[in-house]
Amino acid sequence: MALALAAVTAAGAAGYVAGTRGIVLPGLDRLHHALMTKSPVAPKTEPVAATGAIAYYRHPDGAPVYAPEPRKTEDGRDFVAVRASEEISFDPPAARSTQMAAGPAAATEAERKLLYYRNPMGLPDTSPVPKKDWMGMDYLPVYAGEEVDEKVIKLSPGRIQRSGVRSEPVVRQAISRPIRVPGTVQLDERRVSVVATRSDAFIQEVAPITTGERVAKGDRLVKIYSPEIAAASAQFVTELNALARGAPEGGARQRLENLGVPPEIVAEIERSRKVPLTINWSAPRDGIVLERNVVDGMKMVAGDSLFRLADISTIWVLADVPEGDLAAVRIGAPATIRLRGRPGTEFAGKVGLIYPQVAEATRTTKVRIEIDNRAGMLLPNMYADVEIGSGEAGLVLAVPDSAVIDTGTRRIVILDRGEGRFEPREVTLGQRGDGMVAIREGVSESDRVVVSANFLIDAESNLKAALSGLGAAEAKPDDSKPDDSKPADGKPAKAKP
Repeated sequence: MALALAAVTAAGAAGYVAGTRGIVLPGLDRLHHALMTKSPVAPKTEPVAATGAIAYYRHPDGAPVYAPEPRKTEDGRDFVAVRASEEISFDPPAARSTQMAAGPAAATEAERKLLYYRNPMGLPDTSPVPKKDWMGMDYLPVYAGEEVDEKVIKLSPGRIQRSGVRSEPVVRQAISRPIRVPGTVQLDERRVSVVATRSDAFIQEVAPITTGERVAKGDRLVKIYSPEIAAASAQFVTELNALARGAPEGGARQRLENLGVPPEIVAEIERSRKVPLTINWSAPRDGIVLERNVVDGMKMVAGDSLFRLADISTIWVLADVPEGDLAAVRIGAPATIRLRGRPGTEFAGKVGLIYPQVAEATRTTKVRIEIDNRAGMLLPNMYADVEIGSGEAGLVLAVPDSAVIDTGTRRIVILDRGEGRFEPREVTLGQRGDGMVAIREGVSESDRVVVSANFLIDAESNLKAALSGLGAAEAKPDDSKPDDSKPADGKPAKAKP
């Protein structure tokens, strides 16, 4: 009697557990019926043949040791194959009945190749058999063709809409970024001339020309008398007369040229065969008078400057470019000049030279821009606002500025892979300008990048990486403790369900 009571109690407890968890315990109904009716246990019916792919292999004695591939025990016995239809189901009876009613569809699902079970929280922890995590959540099955890419973040359509995620294609275009700096107008050093004599001379008369006036090439500046030039002229006339009688040519003409006598004066002496008492000294080029250093009657020593002239048909603008923007400036880059004293007036030019030094006080570098100034509106020492065009030469791959996440050590864009999948990608940046940034490495022209709410996706990616790192750290074995996960045969045991 006591034995029967114990059996009934055990059967009732087992039935309670099975009922609350929805687990089918084969033979439990027959045992219960036999105990209640005091009749022999009904014979067990023929087992239904297992179907489906082999999910894993279990120990033949029922020990909690499993393997994803065929294996033997220490005494040489084979592990038992467990097919998909034999796995323990934790689904409620209603769901199990629905699956059974599905018929061919359920069989088709069972025929799919089960690879492993993955952690429901995305941790790098997998299992060859069903199991639960520490929170009681079931591991998710992964079938062939459903492998998870650790780099890809998947968001639901609703979450994408709520977050305001927006993406744009990578485009190929020219990148330009104007550099706006101050500048000053300066003379073209190649177009400045000094009028001087190569011998002592007396100023007979100065032309009515003052500082700031314009002169043309060949205009008379002063009338001088030079004893040395007069003596050379007399020798030249004598030599010309001797040449007429057949005498060899001497060096009188060369002496006049060495003294800087203008060619037209030499030609006049040769034509008239007369020695001029005074000589008209003319302007060597068109320009404005920068300096006038002579007056009537004064004596000039050889080499003294009589006038200083400058041709301003082409003029320079020297812009002060900060050291940080210097790398974006290139020779030949277009530049626009705006005069502060003439609002609305613009001049176009090109960068002709980047000076090879940085000012220590201002940390700027002079950049020279050549401007056509035939109208004469640009005058030396004027202030100007300079806009230098800079950017990548030719067409480059570019994305909007908002697509780039700069962490200080890395530059990242979020690629839109479609169907709610996003992938962070590290890139190498180029020139910025016009709201765009050039991408030298990391993307292709067929990619799409997230330009709105990309920080949220990046935060999701960082969270996933942190969880992966946490899972990897937890999975690392502790060398200071014995490893109980290895059986006696030396092969690592798989995780228990």
